[in-house]
Amino acid sequence: MVWHMILLGVIGISSGIMVSAGVFTVLFVVGLIPRFAGRTDTAQYEIFYEECIVFGSILADVLSVFPIQGSIGQFIGQIPFSEVLFTILLALIGIFSGIFVGCLSIALAEVLDGIPIFARRIKLKMGVSIAVLAVALGKVAGSIYYFSNGFFN
Repeated sequence: MVWHMILLGVIGISSGIMVSAGVFTVLFVVGLIPRFAGRTDTAQYEIFYEECIVFGSILADVLSVFPIQGSIGQFIGQIPFSEVLFTILLALIGIFSGIFVGCLSIALAEVLDGIPIFARRIKLKMGVSIAVLAVALGKVAGSIYYFSNGFFN
């Protein structure tokens, strides 16, 4: 039984590391952080930006696995105007998440500009639009299946 739990722990941690490595690889391959640093003339802080993204992701992962409970949650609930503070905090998180997703979408759209270049180099005359349409329709079908079956709960 102990080996079973150890094996499950190792598989869980390894899977989490692989998924996070994939997400961070997409962010760095797209060049989102260097682009932001270049646009804001703060290239000397690029490493700091990358570390903030990594540590913020780790903190969000830990908070999603171990929610705030017990005495800490009771203490926070006793703060005057705690509901107003939480509402403001939630609004800020939503704004910053929206900005991040929007910038990531724009960066991915710029990466997609490479598809026609790739098609020209491999001398693909027809079918690029069909391939892009197939990817988009697959994404839509997967999203509809995901939300219609309630997997998000």
